[in-house]
Amino acid sequence: MREVSVFLPFALAAFLVGCAGCNRQATDKDVMAKVNGYKVLRSEVDKLYNTQIGNSPQKPSAEEEEAARLNILRSIIDIQLHLQKAEKLGIVATDDEVDTKFNQTKAPYSSEEFQKKIKDLGFTETEFKQQLRNTITINKLLNKEFGSKVTISDSEIQNYYNDHKAQFNLIEPQYSLAHILVIPRVAPGASQPARAEADAQAKNKIQTIYNRLESGEDFASLAGKYSDDQNTAQNGGELQPVPESTLKTIDPATRDTVLKLRAGQYTSILPAYNEAHQQEGYRIVKLISKEPQGQRELGDQSVQQWIRNRLRDQREQLLRAAYDEALHDNAEIHNYYAEQIVKNVGKK
Repeated sequence: MREVSVFLPFALAAFLVGCAGCNRQATDKDVMAKVNGYKVLRSEVDKLYNTQIGNSPQKPSAEEEEAARLNILRSIIDIQLHLQKAEKLGIVATDDEVDTKFNQTKAPYSSEEFQKKIKDLGFTETEFKQQLRNTITINKLLNKEFGSKVTISDSEIQNYYNDHKAQFNLIEPQYSLAHILVIPRVAPGASQPARAEADAQAKNKIQTIYNRLESGEDFASLAGKYSDDQNTAQNGGELQPVPESTLKTIDPATRDTVLKLRAGQYTSILPAYNEAHQQEGYRIVKLISKEPQGQRELGDQSVQQWIRNRLRDQREQLLRAAYDEALHDNAEIHNYYAEQIVKNVGKK
């Protein structure tokens, strides 16, 4: 089962533990929700809300603010339910697991750079380690409860291929790519010197990664540990397949370099651009394979693996949704903030 850090907002878990002492002393007006007796405090939600809207140039409307706080509160409730369930089952992240993940995260940076990084994110080192501990714990819980039990049979793969055969008939050549992305970490409102320093740190990080690739280290492993693209890092940096016509429309530096690669090769360090065609960082791109146009057969191992991954993802998403619903059904949850929003309808 893939790690589920995508379901665990980066800052939430640390703050769940950070106010444990406040929890015991909270007054009723401080409590926005209760989860099996655990009190979710307004200060927790406020801190996360301020973190999330810190980069927003436009002040949200009252309705947008309420919606954002409601979403944050729901996330805290979900995380707390998982942590409580893990505790009941005796599932914990060991100190060795936390230390290993912490050291992997810290590895590309100097001590000073790493301390600045977590400070810019609003963490202390203790809070950061607690977030890692909670993430690992929840990953272990979900893997034990259903992830390790998901299997995809050969007959299911065959049936999917038969039902979607046209999907594997490529009308033009297609490129399978992976990348390692590094983005400068700049605090909101940072000065120009601070931005220049962050850019220099990003360049140093991507250069270190490139040097390790050149010394023979595995691309997917480095992407998983160090890429700032969280949507692809856990898949070894692998991107969605790109048709040749689409590849020719991307920025010229990447396009021209990728078109010259053979399968298994990777580019030098390239600028990375966002959808607005503005440079957002640096990346290294690897060509995994180039598929010719025409029908791809089920005997192709990459076709089988793609179908297996898709069916597994679908099944795990269904099981995750059902599992979360069951946790909610079996819990005692009071969302006072949601109740207050409904109560205030028509009063504004």
